[in-house]
Amino acid sequence: VANVICYGLGWKLLGRTFLIYSGVATVSFSVFYAIIEQFEPLWPWFADMPLLAALVGAVFVGIGCGFCVRVGGAVSGDDALAMCISHVFHIKIQWAYLITDLTVLALSMTYIPITKIIYSLLTVFLSGQIIGWIQKLPCGKKDSICA
Repeated sequence: VANVICYGLGWKLLGRTFLIYSGVATVSFSVFYAIIEQFEPLWPWFADMPLLAALVGAVFVGIGCGFCVRVGGAVSGDDALAMCISHVFHIKIQWAYLITDLTVLALSMTYIPITKIIYSLLTVFLSGQIIGWIQKLPCGKKDSICA
């Protein structure tokens, strides 16, 4: 329900193209995730190295979400919400992500141990910064899609 509300808000504030790109991104992510889930974990030893897992996770999330957001789409409702916050309040996307992620982590403190919250804080801060950096990358070709 929350995702639908966030996508609806994105459609209202960011337009029809946002909804189309978001649909493609969401379906692509879901299909890719379903395929990957059929295999054993790629790096199972990451569970014993939470700092490394937090850093690698931040890079993958930052790059993946960064490129989706750059073209104007959102993979999930929280991405759509961050884009709407950035649009309405005229703040950089990385700070909008940080606001939404900190809210989720604050609520998660009721059931997640504080040590895991600390690693999650690292991940959300770094991934948001990577998303912001990707937004600043110069566009190469005239016919490329750049937000």
